[in-house]
Formats: sequence, C-alpha cells, structure tokens
Amino acid sequence: MSRADELSQDEVFEVLKSPRRRYALYYLRQEGGESELSDLTEQVAAWENETTPSALSTEQRKRVYISLYQTHLPKLDEADIVEYDRDEGIVRLGDRASDLDIYLGDVSREEFPWDRYYLGLVAASSLLVAAVWLDIYPFGLIPGLVLATLILVVFGVSAIVHYLKYRRGGDVGTPPELHRANGQEN
Repeated sequence: MSRADELSQDEVFEVLKSPRRRYALYYLRQEGGESELSDLTEQVAAWENETTPSALSTEQRKRVYISLYQTHLPKLDEADIVEYDRDEGIVRLGDRASDLDIYLGDVSREEFPWDRYYLGLVAASSLLVAAVWLDIYPFGLIPGLVLATLILVVFGVSAIVHYLKYRRGGDVGTPPELHRANGQEN
C-alpha cells in the first residue's frame, strides 16, 4: 500500500472519534478479522453498557444494532476499513484497517496462551509417538491404540475447555480505553 493509499490524519480522527466504531474494530481484531453482525452488536453493546452480552436488554441490543447497521459500518466500509456485507450479515476487517492498529492498542483476547499450549501438546505428542515407534523403554511398552486414545483425549478435553471458556460467554478482552476508564492497567 502506497503512502497515498493510507488513511489521512483527518480520516483517522473521523473514524476513531466514535467509541462505537472503535469497539467494533477492537472486536473484529479479537475475532481474527471477521464476525457476524449479531455477535459484533452484542459485544459492542456489552462494552458500552458495562455488562455481559447475556445481561443485555433487547433495547440495548437494538440501539447498537441500528446505529452499526445504518451509520457506523457503512462509514467504515466506505473508508475500506471494513468490508460490510449487509445481505450476509458479515463484517470483515478491510485493507486499510491496519492503518488504525497503532491507535487502537493491544486488544489481545486471551490471557492464557492457547496457541502455545496447543503447540506444546503437538510437540509432546510427537515426542511420545516417536519414542513408542522407536521402541524406547518404557514408552515402547505402550500399545499404539492406547497412545492414540490418550492423545485424542488430551486434545479433546483441551478443545472443550477452550470452547467453553472463550466461545460461550468466557472472558472477552476489553478495549484498552475501558481498562483506563476503570482505573485498570493493561
């Protein structure tokens, strides 16, 4: 992207002056760059009302949904910061979204490093499989089916815990500005 294609300072200020737009961008970054409008709406409304998505009233959801649908997402889409598909109800980070990263700060979702945890499980499983395959004592005594079952159970339980904690009402990281407003540090 050339310098001319980057957002101007005025465009950056215009986009980021609305907390609702900032929250939408935080959430999209947390979700890997894509979200359904309904999920985006719930989390933005929860942050605005300092509550959880499950505790939101219908009115709180509706107010945020209407403004995102009619105003904020079209404005972000026009600036190529998001790609907003109204028909599908999907919002994705656009080509120019990275221009705002420096202004939005860290919105890391997870306190527990799941990526490293799963990589560690893969490494440990690979070493265990190699030890069994090379018939290294005492690992060579483990039958292949028992080993496969053990590895599947460990990965399965880990995935269930990960899913329950982070996909169904778990701790979603909050935007840095909410940490500062509440007197917390990142």
